[in-house]
Amino acid sequence: MELQATAVLASVNANRTKKYSSGMRIWHWLNALVIAGSLLTVLVNSTVLKPWTNAGLIADKLGENGVKISEEQAKPVAFALSDKVWALHTYLGYALAALFVLRILLEFFEVADKKLIRKIRAAKAAFQLRQENRVASRNEMLVKTSYALFYVLLLVMVVTGLALAFRDDIAALKNMHFLRDIHEFTMYLILGFIFIHLAGVVLGERKGHKGVVSDMINGG
Repeated sequence: MELQATAVLASVNANRTKKYSSGMRIWHWLNALVIAGSLLTVLVNSTVLKPWTNAGLIADKLGENGVKISEEQAKPVAFALSDKVWALHTYLGYALAALFVLRILLEFFEVADKKLIRKIRAAKAAFQLRQENRVASRNEMLVKTSYALFYVLLLVMVVTGLALAFRDDIAALKNMHFLRDIHEFTMYLILGFIFIHLAGVVLGERKGHKGVVSDMINGG
């Protein structure tokens, strides 16, 4: 019985000392997959399945096989192919919205010192009070703040994406043409954050913060 109690206490203590909780790690990788898939659909539709390019290609290929149609007649086919990918993009958008709600819930259920707001405050306090290693303290504060900005961008992406998805069903949204512009611009900002984040991970692994990736896999 004592051995079982010791094992349980050791397991509880191990979970408490984890740098990242299991819920946060699962959310991180699911969110990364959904965003990557969403960006991939945009890339495919803007290159391989670009309707204006494929309409001419479809007409030419059919012409080679004895079926004569104009480029205008081929456009519905080209757009239908593109719409298939946009449908997948929409479903990924719903998944991203669900993950965003999950992230908010995780923030409430995380232990106090794991909450993002608390981490930002702690990093700011350390920067203001610490006299040595101020560069490291400043960098830590900037990193934590950048995560908060990322969540703001994610919120804008989710809200505008849902508005675009339901625009045909809600009359008030039909004339809000700026929603697409905001959605696309936010996508570029998120893409920029991803590049900066990946660069930071690579630099961290090569310098003083080794094990960044493994920490997000096994908890640290």
